[in-house]
Amino acid sequence: MAMSFSRVQGMLFLLLLPCLCSGQPAAPLPRFSTFLDPPNRVHLLWDHDEQELMTSELQIRATGWVAFAFSPRGGLPECDIVIGGAFPKGIFYFSVS
Repeated sequence: MAMSFSRVQGMLFLLLLPCLCSGQPAAPLPRFSTFLDPPNRVHLLWDHDEQELMTSELQIRATGWVAFAFSPRGGLPECDIVIGGAFPKGIFYFSVS
């Protein structure tokens, strides 16, 4: 389950790219966080501002793909699903349904 250093570098670059391109300072770190599983492989971080705009970050130590759902009632009906992953050569993909 260990990630290679080059893959971690690529992920960090992708996370920093919007800040580098926009000329804006990086957003502050989220104030709230929790691990979603006992081995601490899925880490959810979130915050909100005065206008109640919520930002979130999901950090997952995994290979292949992952899926995450947002639900108004805690179940799959009416939920929004995000699927993402990495191909072997470090190409990342995300899809929302």
